[in-house]
Amino acid sequence: MNCLNFKMMSFYSFKNLLVWQKAMEFTKIILASTNEIKGHYRLLEQLEAAAASVPQNIAEGKGRVSTKEFIHFLYISRGSLYEAITVVLLLHNINLIDDNKLVELEGLGIEITKMLNSLITKERNCRLNSRLAG
Repeated sequence: MNCLNFKMMSFYSFKNLLVWQKAMEFTKIILASTNEIKGHYRLLEQLEAAAASVPQNIAEGKGRVSTKEFIHFLYISRGSLYEAITVVLLLHNINLIDDNKLVELEGLGIEITKMLNSLITKERNCRLNSRLAG
């Protein structure tokens, strides 16, 4: 790996987080799905915004100075994920998203939620340990 690639990887360290990568995959699936739905434009825009907010908040939090801020943005990311899943459920209830797509998105959502919860716990423990050591 050349120096430029190494600097870019460490500069945008959020790209190395598996949870960010999964959130990007979730968003990609949502965006592809909304292209197939006609009507309900406001609801679709809300779904797209909520889904895109998941990886965006992970990245923004990673770019912050403190661990406390990072954790805060991880919570926001999780909230955006719940919001996106709620809109998916609404669209499913009016038969605009089929059962297979619902299962796929809910499964990925559960996986991302678990990853976010794990990362939040890890970061909180590291923060606590550094405060106790200092």
